[in-house]
Amino acid sequence: MAHPENRPSLPEVHRSISIPNSSSFWRKMLAYGGPGYLVSVGYMDPGNWATDIAGGAKFGYTLLTVILLSNLMAILLQSLCVRLGVATGRDLAQACRDYFSLRVSFCLWLLCEIAIAACDLAELLGSAIALQLLFGIPLVWGVCITALDVLVLLFLQGKGFRYTEALVIMLVATVGICFTAEILFSRPDIGGILLGYLPKREILQNPEMLYISIGILGATVMPHNLYLHSSIVQTRDWEPMPEKRWEAIKFGTIDSTFALSLALFINSAILIVSAATFHFSGNQNVAEIQDAYKLLSPLLGVSAASAIFGIALLASGQSSTLTATLAGQIVMEGFLHFRFPSWLRRLVTRLLAIVPALITIILFGENSTSSLIVLSQVILSLQLPFAVIPLVMFTSNRRLMGEFVNPLWLKCLAWGVAIVIVGLNTELLLQSLLGWLHLVP
Repeated sequence: MAHPENRPSLPEVHRSISIPNSSSFWRKMLAYGGPGYLVSVGYMDPGNWATDIAGGAKFGYTLLTVILLSNLMAILLQSLCVRLGVATGRDLAQACRDYFSLRVSFCLWLLCEIAIAACDLAELLGSAIALQLLFGIPLVWGVCITALDVLVLLFLQGKGFRYTEALVIMLVATVGICFTAEILFSRPDIGGILLGYLPKREILQNPEMLYISIGILGATVMPHNLYLHSSIVQTRDWEPMPEKRWEAIKFGTIDSTFALSLALFINSAILIVSAATFHFSGNQNVAEIQDAYKLLSPLLGVSAASAIFGIALLASGQSSTLTATLAGQIVMEGFLHFRFPSWLRRLVTRLLAIVPALITIILFGENSTSSLIVLSQVILSLQLPFAVIPLVMFTSNRRLMGEFVNPLWLKCLAWGVAIVIVGLNTELLLQSLLGWLHLVP
């Protein structure tokens, strides 16, 4: 059983958004809508851009099926987060502390903090790269400027959680609009796109294609999103009755599914634009964000194409850093019951990302940023099993979940997804290690 002395994470916004008693589906959907969009930004952050760009440039539309599969897995896992948060009143971090030993909980916390720092690093670098491409700001200064978003989050959260959600939704919409324009500029082959979503044996048979596919899968499901989502669904003030909890689970799942469908569109759009622009023009070795930016306008013959790409990258990076900082607070409070002031917790989270970014840029130059982003994705893949497996365990435990426990079909599906994700992330890690070993003289 959960410990009664546990207090909610993010106490300043816990149960702060009222739910109308109206029977109107749309009024309730509007009240519950929001957390899914904060989660969705993790599925379209700058860490995903490099793999999507490389996959489209090298293999055309073929790997769209991998993006679709990744997204379906993400929808399932995030629905389990909603179920856990609503049914138990605990987020994933609190559940781990309640049901594992102190030693295991501490190890899980440490791994999660490393993963959040790695995730924040990729997002910070993505924003800094966007500022450099758009305005010519050196990366060192760009990293420092993007770190100021912590002040924006503090300001918004002081006004209410709806303001944070509104800002993130606006940034996600900006990314979506930008890539809708890029698709129109690149004039992709609709038939090729539809075929790209169909599974192909070639993906498993071609080692290079398989490597990029695993990279897409590995960069898609973010560990911190599982902790984040199970907490922020509790910002809604539903009544503590079984029928109202089922209602909260239903609307929370609809919210996250719709938001993640938007993430599917954006990830697909990145790959489609890359395929239409680079693969079919003979530029199949484009894998860097900077190279994609420089080549878009010349190849498409649209002067604004590169600038729109840069704006989308900046919006993606900024929205992702906001949610990663929130996740850091949830993990610290849930695992350790430490109650730091919000400004201090967010400052520590940001410093954990800024310091390695600045050291790498200063020592190894601005060309080292891509390698640093790849390293951050490998670190994330290491931590992922330690978030996915507890989530599936808890939501499949009848003693913990009661009538909200996963039904048998969902248990089987969830464990299958967990096994696939763990296996593919392990393969990604091994291939990355082998690649680094070959680089060592």
